[in-house]
Amino acid sequence: MAWTWRFEAADGSEVPPAVEPEEFTTQGDAESWIGEVWKELLDGGAERVTLFEDGSEIYPMSLRAATEA
Repeated sequence: MAWTWRFEAADGSEVPPAVEPEEFTTQGDAESWIGEVWKELLDGGAERVTLFEDGSEIYPMSLRAATEA
């Protein structure tokens, strides 16, 4: 299994990540990574991320929500 992230601007268009991700072998590893680098991704232009498992969408998430809590 491969877990990957897609990075999107506020308008939903795909953007290159400010921090290059790896391909993760577990969902927990992918989520831990996003938890460590979300600020850099947001600063780099990504507003949203979507987690995929082997190409199937698992869930989308706003990076902006973490700053509005």
